Amino acid sequence: MSDRSEGLRSVLSEMDVSMVLIIFGLSILGLFFIFSAGYESDDVYNRAMFIKQVIWLVVGFGVYFLVSLIDYGRLAEIAYPIYALAIILLLLVWVPGLGKEINNAKRWINMVVFNLQPSELMKPAFLLTLSWYLSRPGIKLSNWSTVFISIGILMVPFSLILMQPDLGTGITLLPIFAAILFVSRLRWKIIGVVLILAPLVAIAAWYLLLAEYQQDRILVFINPESDPTGKGWNAIQSRIAVASGGFDGKGYLKGTQNLLGFLPRTVAPTDFIFCVIAEEMGFKGSAVVVGLYTFLLFGIMRAAVHARDQLGRLIAIGVMTMLFMHVYVNIGMTVGLMPITGLPLPFLSYGGSVMIGTMVALGLVQSIYIRRADGRSD
Repeated sequence: MSDRSEGLRSVLSEMDVSMVLIIFGLSILGLFFIFSAGYESDDVYNRAMFIKQVIWLVVGFGVYFLVSLIDYGRLAEIAYPIYALAIILLLLVWVPGLGKEINNAKRWINMVVFNLQPSELMKPAFLLTLSWYLSRPGIKLSNWSTVFISIGILMVPFSLILMQPDLGTGITLLPIFAAILFVSRLRWKIIGVVLILAPLVAIAAWYLLLAEYQQDRILVFINPESDPTGKGWNAIQSRIAVASGGFDGKGYLKGTQNLLGFLPRTVAPTDFIFCVIAEEMGFKGSAVVVGLYTFLLFGIMRAAVHARDQLGRLIAIGVMTMLFMHVYVNIGMTVGLMPITGLPLPFLSYGGSVMIGTMVALGLVQSIYIRRADGRSD
């Protein structure tokens, strides 16, 4: 057997198999309920979602294993070019004939056979770049210059994403940024000043960066009944769907809110897939989904604890925060705990870009675990 085969076998033997199984389990559940969300629909596009998602799942796992096999340290060494490429992709959405506009939002690049959403790829690129910058030898975490450069790494993609506009994805970058800065052991004085400035930045963003419809989403979140047949419709119907599932659920392919179209079929397979699950599988099925995500988050935390270096810890914490925000915000908006922001549920919601972006991020975590301090080392 060749040295390369021995090396590949050694790497695979160190993988966190439980993480792979959880990702696979969530992805299979996603396929079932994406099919259910388009069931009995006359829309050909909805029916094709299932087949497309199968393809994205296969591609996603291919990307996941490829990233896992590469030493995350080597990927971090080219973090700046990766970051620059992600920024270029964000700019391409504004190029006429290349960028695609849907519902007054320019978030996609027309790739002929599919639409690419660059903001989903920006998240792993951003956390990899910030982690690499803050973990380099010689970086003085007590200097304000380090904080300002870190803020610059955040603000470029954050501003571009909000301009699309994409409030949900843009907001996701903020807790990732905060978590990585916190774990990087910045001085408490600096962290305190950043926390004090955060509300001021939020107020400025409200008036300067948020579109009127985004402000309306937040106001409707506070009082959905103010416009029950308009802007508050999705929020109200999603809560009805979740509540009507009860403990046992109505049964697979039997969710009336979904099948009768009260939960709009345009969003049921994507942003509101959890409503379909909760209505059909009830509290029991919802608890299984939340439990799987919880175990996955613990797996990422385990990789962070056993990481061989600070770079690995920062990347793992960034990925854990990214995944937590997606799950918390998506499920929270379906039950009225969060405003509706259009943030997908990883592995369950339909979408190729979010699948690839999430698989890249978790592939980094698997790479960190494979090369952990008490495991093999390259």
